[in-house]
Amino acid sequence: MMEALDWKNIFLNDLDFGIAMEIGLRTVIMFALVLIFLRSTGKKGVRQLSIFEVAIIIALGTAAGDPMLSGEAAILPSVLVFLVILLVYRVITFFAARYQKIENILEGVPMYIVEDGRFTMNEEGDANFAQDEFFAEMRVQGIEHVGQVRAALLETNGQVSFLYFDDEEVKPGLPIYPKQYAKKSDVISKPGLYACTHCAEVSHLTQAQACNRCKKEEWVAAINDQRVK
Repeated sequence: MMEALDWKNIFLNDLDFGIAMEIGLRTVIMFALVLIFLRSTGKKGVRQLSIFEVAIIIALGTAAGDPMLSGEAAILPSVLVFLVILLVYRVITFFAARYQKIENILEGVPMYIVEDGRFTMNEEGDANFAQDEFFAEMRVQGIEHVGQVRAALLETNGQVSFLYFDDEEVKPGLPIYPKQYAKKSDVISKPGLYACTHCAEVSHLTQAQACNRCKKEEWVAAINDQRVK
């Protein structure tokens, strides 16, 4: 028969009150140091962080983790690691502010996702492009179809910036709400304007065919509603 689990050993092992108090104190100290470091970078929130800064935070977490849990790891060496990381961060950001190439390497560059009511061909196939997530971001901004968008850029901090067509300039476009988008098909049942589900190119179709722009063969009826403001 399988032996009963030793819950005390799983959760406490040899932990006593003194060790628990020490772990608590170490955690408070290291957490405070992490907060102080993040405040010293000048950032106000997570959405302002670039990939470079996320890497810095991961390094901080590694440096802070051992002193929190291990009684054999002193706090001062971790403080030294923090200071070195802060110095490296300041030096790199100093040069990045003066040299655009360095900034582009560290921060990346904004990526066009939509131009003129269609997905950009050079970006829509990027491995980091998640159509479902982008559609969700568009819906949050009150966008009903891609034809309402003059341009959309994925910023280096992960946010998406939108420029919209004026009401009289809105084009027929690819619907992004689930019920409409789910009607996509490679069969054209009746003539009309259809949007390619891959690149958002809109064409007048009378029968099924490959998209002239991306060569895909999946379509959904285009809509041209104005954006609700």
